[in-house]
Amino acid sequence: MGQTPRFIVELNLFRPPFYAQVAHDTTNDEPAPDTIPPPIQVVLPSQKSHHNYSRLLVDMTLVHNASKIGGFCLDGSLPAYHLHRGFGAGARNWLLQFEGGGWCNDIQSCLERAQTRRGSTLYMNKLEDFNGILSNNASLNPDFYNWNRVKLRYCDGGSFSGDAKFDNGTSVLYFRGKKIWEAIILDLLPKGLMHARKALLSGCSAGGLSSFLHCENFARILPRNTSVKCLSDAGFFMDERDIALNHTMRNFFENLVSLQGIEENLNKNCTSFLNNPKLCMFPQYFLRYITTPFFILNTAYDVYQFHHALVPPSADTRGHWNRCKLSIESCNTRQLDILQDFRQDMLVALRSFHIYSRRGGMFINSCFAHCQSESQDTWFARDSPQIYSKTIAEAVGDWYFSRNTSKLIDCAYPCGTFCHNITA
Repeated sequence: MGQTPRFIVELNLFRPPFYAQVAHDTTNDEPAPDTIPPPIQVVLPSQKSHHNYSRLLVDMTLVHNASKIGGFCLDGSLPAYHLHRGFGAGARNWLLQFEGGGWCNDIQSCLERAQTRRGSTLYMNKLEDFNGILSNNASLNPDFYNWNRVKLRYCDGGSFSGDAKFDNGTSVLYFRGKKIWEAIILDLLPKGLMHARKALLSGCSAGGLSSFLHCENFARILPRNTSVKCLSDAGFFMDERDIALNHTMRNFFENLVSLQGIEENLNKNCTSFLNNPKLCMFPQYFLRYITTPFFILNTAYDVYQFHHALVPPSADTRGHWNRCKLSIESCNTRQLDILQDFRQDMLVALRSFHIYSRRGGMFINSCFAHCQSESQDTWFARDSPQIYSKTIAEAVGDWYFSRNTSKLIDCAYPCGTFCHNITA
């Protein structure tokens, strides 16, 4: 018989549960090591090899002062984040990662969302798994492993950008994403963020859109001598017609902006330029106004946009695309042509950024995936996606630390080295 798998858990049994509130000395330049409970380290046998890997589970911190500025989740619960402290040379560097998870753009869907982990911290796991760009292992996350790394939990349904409230006397919904963002920042500043030497604002999917929307604000908050940069993973949502020539994604975002009071928080240069200011929810329309160095990580065949924007169920009522959605190998020639057109439209939308952005970075690969920075398999591993033999982690690191030019675009499908394709 083989040996029983080994589980090693390091716990401080006398620590207050999950989100104990601790007073902080804001006069100390160095981060206070006792402000956040120590993480739980779990050593588990790897499923892919005979070697063990260390799984990092980080406790939740509730933002108690958020109520003072009206920063509530959809259901009125307090917002939260998970912080794992940096160390060594990275002790004064900060990486903030917006959690993703779609949106709600009408009252019914928001009421339903408010009763899930996407709309309330009451339903969230109190321990968050940090891997990929959030890993504390130098061999798995070589450039950011020793930084202060923060996961901002997503509970507003509006990419941390709304500022409104719904109350019909029976039900109440808080669309206070912008206030949640402000409350978390106010909570992190005295914990060391105000003294950051380097900072990276990141996010995946709806969180990747948040990174676009809040990048300039993040740079203004921090000291002028802080090196501030931003990264969006799978957040470059396109204003693209679907296969029935309807503006499905545009209509969705317009309703989202109206419901959650987002328009006032969109890029002012963009809203004053476009006849329809709600379109400034799409990064392609306000990317030109972002002056902070930015890295765009996206697949040219983003699965979320493929399934919900390009070929939503409303545009494929007879299910002609079902097999194609399940497996790219099952797509017919016409369907592949449509997907190639979508890729080309994305590259056209990114053309100016690709050519003229001197401090920008890109990794546009040809995988059928969505979000590649939060998973170790796609961030930095032997079989991670690569462009010109460079992984995503290497490309992002080269860009952030100005080691090399990192504007990488893969050739069209079936190109794509070591893709981890997602099926429906």
